[in-house]
Amino acid sequence: MEGGAHEFDGSTFKECFSLSWRNPYVLRLAFSAGIGGLLFGYDTGVISGALLYIRDDFGSVDRNTWLQEMIVSMAVAGAIIGAAIGGWTTDRFGRRTSILVADFLFFAGAVVMASATGPAQLVVGRVFVGLGVGMASMTSPLYISEASPARIRGALVSTNGFLITGGQFLAYLINLAFTKAPGTWRWMLGVAALPAVVQFGLMLALPESPRWLYRKGRAEEAEAILRRVYSAEEVEREIGELKESVAAEVRERGSSEKVSLAALVRTATVRRGLVAGVGLQVFQQLVGINTVMYYSPTIVQLAGFASNQTALALSLVTSGLNALGSIVSIYFIDRTGRKKLLVISLVGVILSLGVLTAVFHETTSHSPAVSAAETAHFDGSLTCPSYRSSSSSAGGGGFWDCTRCLKAAGSSECGFCASGAGKLLPGACLVSNNTVRDACHGEGRLWYTRGCPSRYGWLALLGLSLYIIFFSPGMGTVPWIVNSEIYPLRYRGVCGGAAATANWVSNLAVAQSFLSLTEAIGTSWTFLIFGGLSVAALAFVLVCVPETKGLPIEEVEKMLERRELRLRFWAPRRHADADTDGNGKESGKNAGV
Repeated sequence: MEGGAHEFDGSTFKECFSLSWRNPYVLRLAFSAGIGGLLFGYDTGVISGALLYIRDDFGSVDRNTWLQEMIVSMAVAGAIIGAAIGGWTTDRFGRRTSILVADFLFFAGAVVMASATGPAQLVVGRVFVGLGVGMASMTSPLYISEASPARIRGALVSTNGFLITGGQFLAYLINLAFTKAPGTWRWMLGVAALPAVVQFGLMLALPESPRWLYRKGRAEEAEAILRRVYSAEEVEREIGELKESVAAEVRERGSSEKVSLAALVRTATVRRGLVAGVGLQVFQQLVGINTVMYYSPTIVQLAGFASNQTALALSLVTSGLNALGSIVSIYFIDRTGRKKLLVISLVGVILSLGVLTAVFHETTSHSPAVSAAETAHFDGSLTCPSYRSSSSSAGGGGFWDCTRCLKAAGSSECGFCASGAGKLLPGACLVSNNTVRDACHGEGRLWYTRGCPSRYGWLALLGLSLYIIFFSPGMGTVPWIVNSEIYPLRYRGVCGGAAATANWVSNLAVAQSFLSLTEAIGTSWTFLIFGGLSVAALAFVLVCVPETKGLPIEEVEKMLERRELRLRFWAPRRHADADTDGNGKESGKNAGV
């Protein structure tokens, strides 16, 4: 067992939920703070559906792609700032206070957006929401971690991840529910104010993190909370380890208040924790998760599904699988360990991205041909200008298929109208506009503008589903869990904020580059790049991420001080005392790297 702190008997999952009658106070703490995760997921997921109706109400948004991108991305930009500010506020004013501030930002953002009279007000509201998302993304799991028994800490922090994915799934359902309601997008965006009010009320009735209280010299309050969280047999040990941790910090720096970037860099324990924590957050985004979550309808269309309704319905499936994966994580996180779950997750992600790469390569290289007869079936003015000029040139302009039609350069965008006899047969290359689309549909044909008809479309859906199934339980939740427990108490807020900020910066970079990459190098090459980054992520996890399963938070710091390179992560580890010689020095084979 890692660190020899606890023995796992396979009942952690049952023990977590048995708290509902044995110690409901712990579950109350976890789920109250976890509502921040629900808001995080909802506000990042709801905009995909709301934007369709915002474009209908505001012509300026409909005409300007950059304005649509700004409305979407301002939440991510706000989250970068919110995560950075949250790291400071959690250390200065407390974890609970930071959650309350995040709730206010969620509420204010929802009200501003729901009452927007123009795109500028929408952008302001998205910034408010983003600030709340950034603060909640690092503060909620930190609060849960510090208020949870070590034995089931991973499972309880995983509830925050489940509520994030559950919030995204709820956003898709809310979008569907309000599609025919007056105000449509106003209801979609305004609903987020309700859980913010609920969490604000719940958190007012809950205490501050006991470990933060102890750091601030409020020992009696901290001990009273710990006695409600831990059993009588465990509480004295936890209090003793907490005292030792704070005393060591005071001895080391002479003050328990000063925290600087220089101190973080100079302290080997913190530096090692930051490498693991920040690296995991960055790789969580670089393996491409938000290309799937933000653009899943687009990806489904790229795979050959023409209908918007079909694409939205299938994207709901991926969102549901993401939420299901979070439940799986709750069961396995304290059973298999953080590192093993990360490795299994990344191996599956790599295989899934390999499937997607192969499917999209076949889709683009074996798309239906463009038929001159099928194109001539429609009015000549509807023919794609690039195809017309190519056909009239000497030599006929070479072979044209659906892929070349959709990528045709010129004054007009072009679309592919599939054959009425079968979508895989040669079709027509026409100008892309609503009139032509309706004419194509009027003859019972399918109209394609993003992807081409393909017999491999369902394999793409399978690849997306496998990607989510493998990603969600491991890379989806474990980075947040590791960051909530890997840093010394003194630096936990600052380091957690730095890691969350890195996550959101990476999120913004990937989300903003995905569509550009698919247009520049193709969808298959884009997924191949994500696959290569996933291989790099696997190597990083094997070398740089320690196992923290079952360790009390204060014991994690001692483990980082020993800093072992253990590639055989699946093997049980001896008690820390067994790794020292008679004089208390580390043995050579486990010496720090």
